[in-house]
Formats: sequence, C-alpha cells, structure tokens
Amino acid sequence: MSGVIDTNLLLYSINRDAVEYNAARSFLEKVATSADSYYLTEGILYEFLRVSTHHRVFAFPLSAQEAWSFLKGVLYFPSIEILGVTKNHWKILEGEIGQEAGIRGNLFFDARTYIQMKEQGIKRIYTMDHDFKRFSDIEVVNPLSP
Repeated sequence: MSGVIDTNLLLYSINRDAVEYNAARSFLEKVATSADSYYLTEGILYEFLRVSTHHRVFAFPLSAQEAWSFLKGVLYFPSIEILGVTKNHWKILEGEIGQEAGIRGNLFFDARTYIQMKEQGIKRIYTMDHDFKRFSDIEVVNPLSP
C-alpha cells in the first residue's frame, strides 16, 4: 500500500550485517514491482547518502559512488516518486509547531517529512522510527515486523 519510505529501511537494505537486512531487501523488492505509489523526499535521499557513507556509523561505509548507485536503482523503480515542498510548507510548519508537542532539535527532520506528507495528502509512512507516532493523523507502519 502506498506511503513514504523512511531512510532507515533504505539503510537496512544495504547493511548485510544488520539483522533486518533480508526483511528490508524483501520490502524494497515488493516496492519495486508494486502498482502502488511509494514516496521518498529529498531529505530522506540526502540522509541516506550522509549515513551510508559515514565512517562513524558503519565500520565499512559505502563510497559516495556506491551509495549513489544504490539510490539510483531505487529511484528507477516505476513505483517511486519524489515529494517536494509546496508554497504552503512553512504555514503548515508554523501550525504544527503550535499543535504538536515536543518538536525540537533532531525531530525537525521528521517534522519536515511529515509536513511534506501532509502537503501531498499521504497518510502512511514505512519506518522503524517510533518518533513519527507523535503525528496522530498518519499511519506508522514497520514493514519489517512479523
């Protein structure tokens, strides 16, 4: 079913040492052949590039070329679309700052993804990040849980 794919699922699908590796790969294979639309944001893509190539995160990080090659493959899935921001983005952020408790620091990155979802009417995110549960009007789905 349609939804945003969060960075952590992309990262697990390239990390052969992760327990979640096989399940994450399987999820992406389903996305690749799905008739439904799935979404990424520019922020998610850049976060993947930042984390997957970072020597403090991975003992053997990807090179920039390897990380880009992986992403390029995902971007060519017929089911993948990239979300952008609309002219209402900052107005929506202002409203969310007033409504959603606890948006500060690193949570602004999740808030940005959430606001982009809200702008486009997308109600589901595939992630292992529990922080998205603070946004009560979206469905947070962990596709790797049994």
